[in-house]
This record gives sequence, C-alpha cells and structure tokens, in this order.
Amino acid sequence: MFQIFVNRVANTKDDILSGLTVALALVPEAVAFAFVAGVHPLVGLYAAFMVGLITASIGGRPGMISGATGALAVVMVALVAEHGVEYLFATVVLMGIIQISAGLFRLGKFIRIVPYPVMLGFVNGLAIVIFLAQLSNFQTTGEGGVTEWMSGSPLWTLVGLIALTMAIIKYFPLLTRVIPSTLAAILVVSALVIGLNLDTRTVGDVASIGGGFPEFHIPDVPFTLETLWIILPYAFILAAIGLIESLLTMTLIDELTQTRGRGNKECVGQGVANTVAGMFGGMGGCAMIGQSMINVNSGGRGRLSGISAALFLLLFILVASPLIEMIPLAALVGVMFIVVIGTFEWSSFRILKQVPKADAFVLILVSGVTVATDLAIAVIVGVIVSALVFAWNHAKNIAVVTKVTEEGTKIYELNGPLFFSSVHNFNHLFTPDEDPSNVIIDFKNSRVYDHSAIEAIDSLADRYLKLNKKLHLVHLSNECTLLLSKAGDLVEVNVIEDPKYRIADDKLA
Repeated sequence: MFQIFVNRVANTKDDILSGLTVALALVPEAVAFAFVAGVHPLVGLYAAFMVGLITASIGGRPGMISGATGALAVVMVALVAEHGVEYLFATVVLMGIIQISAGLFRLGKFIRIVPYPVMLGFVNGLAIVIFLAQLSNFQTTGEGGVTEWMSGSPLWTLVGLIALTMAIIKYFPLLTRVIPSTLAAILVVSALVIGLNLDTRTVGDVASIGGGFPEFHIPDVPFTLETLWIILPYAFILAAIGLIESLLTMTLIDELTQTRGRGNKECVGQGVANTVAGMFGGMGGCAMIGQSMINVNSGGRGRLSGISAALFLLLFILVASPLIEMIPLAALVGVMFIVVIGTFEWSSFRILKQVPKADAFVLILVSGVTVATDLAIAVIVGVIVSALVFAWNHAKNIAVVTKVTEEGTKIYELNGPLFFSSVHNFNHLFTPDEDPSNVIIDFKNSRVYDHSAIEAIDSLADRYLKLNKKLHLVHLSNECTLLLSKAGDLVEVNVIEDPKYRIADDKLA
C-alpha cells in the first residue's frame, strides 16, 4: 500500500533526481557493508560507485541499482580476516572474470527455472533481512563497550523522525510529483534535525566518507597457484551469490516495470564491474534490491538513474562529505522501512491457504533460509525442493491401459512421463510371467526422458527375453528415439520395433 505509482517510461529529470535519492541511501549501506567485510569504509564506497556506474552503463537491466551488498560482505569477512584485503581485491577480479564467462556462455537463462514460490520466498526473506539490518540503529554502546537498546528521549526522537520520514514518503506525492518523495523526506528531516539541533545520530557518526578518486591498483598478492587455490573457492561463491541476487532482482524489476531485462548481458555487466572494482580497490558488489526499489519508486527507469546515483556518490566522496555526514540516520532508516513494506509480498499470507501445501512450504522455507544463511543457498534449496516435489508428483502420473488383440498379442498403452522418479511405478505395471509370447508397449502417450528410463526399458526387455517372449516398442517420439539410439548396448536392438521412425533398421544398418 506504500508503493508509489510512477511512470514506466524513462524520464531524464526523474532519473537524475532518483539517482540523487539512491546515492544518499547508498552511503550508510556501503559503509555498513564495508564494516561487515572488515575493510575501510572507502573500499565499500568505491565499490558502490564503480559497480553502480558500470552495471548501469552496460548491464542488462536499466533502472536497477548495484553496489556493495551484505550478501557478499558476509562471505568476504573470513577471507579478509585470514589473508588480508589485497587477497580480497584479487578475489573480486577473479569473481568478475567468472561472471563474464557465465554471461558469454549464456547461463543467465537458467534464472527462468526458479519457481514462483521461490521468488516469493526470496522477496520476503530479503525484506526481512533489510528490516533486521536497520535494528542496529536502535542500539547504542554503553559503558565498557556493551551494546544495549536505546531508551528514553533518544529512542523517542529516533522513532519520531523515522515516522515523519515514512509519512512524508507516503503523502508527499499527493502534493507534487516533481520531486521524488523519498528525496523530499530526507531533505525535510535533515533540515528539521539541523534547525532544531536535535540530538540524534548522523551519517558522520558512523564513519567519515571523505576521500579522493579511486586509484588503479594491481592486487599485491603472489601470482602463484597457491594464491589461486586460496581465492578460487571464494571467487566462485561470490560470483554465484552476485549473479543469483542480481538476476532475481532483475526479474522483480521486470515485473514491477512490465519490461524485460537481458540476463546474459547483466552477467557480463556485473562481471566487468567487479573486475574493474578489484583493480581499483573496491570490494565488489551486485544488484541491491532495496536501492533498486527506491530508484523505481522514485521514478528512475533509464540507465541515467543508475549512472547519476554513482556519480552523485563519487561527488559526495570528493567534495560533499561534510554535508552528507549531517544527514540523520533516522531519515535513511525510514526510507529503508518503506522499502521493506513495499518489497514484502503481503499477499503471500492470503495465498498460503490457496496454493498447494508444497508451494507454501517452499515459500516459507526460502524466506527462512534467506534470513538464516544467504540468498544463494536459499534459492538453491528452494529450486531443489521444488524439483523434488515436481518429480514426486509426476511419478504418480504413469499408468497403462492393456488390451489383447485377436491374434493373442497383448498391448500396453503407456500414459505419462518415464523418468527417474517414475521408474519404480513403471516396473510394477507389467506382468511378464503372465503375458503371452508377443507383447507391445505403445509409447504414443508417453515420453522417455533420461538414462534411468532407458535402463528401466532395458531391464524390462531382459525379463521378457529370459522368458523367450518377444517385446516390441512402438510409437516412440523423436526425443525418445534420440535417447534410445544414444543408449547403445543398453537397449537390445531386437526388442525395438518402430516402422515410423525405423529405429530398428537404423541400428542394424
């Protein structure tokens, strides 16, 4: 209900203003993720700038925002702690090369196999993660360095500013759409805090964001096989997480804008961005669902929105850091709470009772695993569980209709797919001991899909041959014929008979 309606067509003014809004929200996120990874805040800010600029320029999804993310930071922390930041830069370069290869080999299309319940679970889980990440702003460090929850006046000031930010974002569009409501909320709350000299935390309390241009820097690591074996596992994990999060975010933005991104191009764009980031002292990154939602809701549609966000971020680093450091964290927390409300699929509560129990289970499972571990593991687990459920359900769909001709030949008309999961049921559909000497299995309403199916047919043929009974396989589809012809000796040539496709003749030729 908080999602703001915006035009689906790119507009220069909207893109630039939306880019400014996103850049303001990127600052604390990049700094926070840099701390998570155990690196200097500028390493996160440089990554947000470079990854955001390059993916916006050459990626496959205009309007999507990329930068340093928590999903990658939690993987990087172990590498940095054990080997140092230079190994991180080398890993990010290799990560980018792997992502470029994935795009060139057109692996981006495999995002299509992600079922809709997994998508819902991903969105809900990520919304919960974004919400939980904001709770640290309600904590303070007490005596002895002990972290404790806020109370009293500081807490109520923070809550009031957050509520004011959210209210402005919701109702400001009723006054005008010339300025994005998110940007207006940040400006109003910042002016209020500065004007009334309210005692509340600001961006500057988290870290200083001032710095210079990122400099070209070849990672200072030994170029040996030992180094490769150290960084390779991290590079593959980071590449997988980055691409999964980016492609799923792309799918979400596609639905929201009713346009279509290009997955393989996005893989290449992410790869180039990370390769460059690693060579310029950045921690790497991927698509950011929170900032992407801010961009879309603020009117950002074209590549200019992402480019503007990156350039504004660089401007903050170079010359405007004193001003940006004055922005209250409460305003940015309010923005992210609106993102949480707009990202979470509230309709999933309603449909849980309407969809199959397996789909409801997958939705909840993916949400939980996303919160407990990370996005890549959650999506992989969701796809595997969905595939197993699909296989189990379709295994029940195989059956036969039998009849006996006047000549005494028994015909089995097979119905349903024959693959690894249905093989067990397939084996119990036939009675070789009771059948006549001539048997036909008609595949007109069936398909042979994998090696397990071929092995099942071969085993069934052996059972009939040992009883000196002849088995014929007829009406095989082109796909079945191809699989059987590739099986070689797994299928006895003298038990295959299909005049239409001439499989027996082809094998004997």
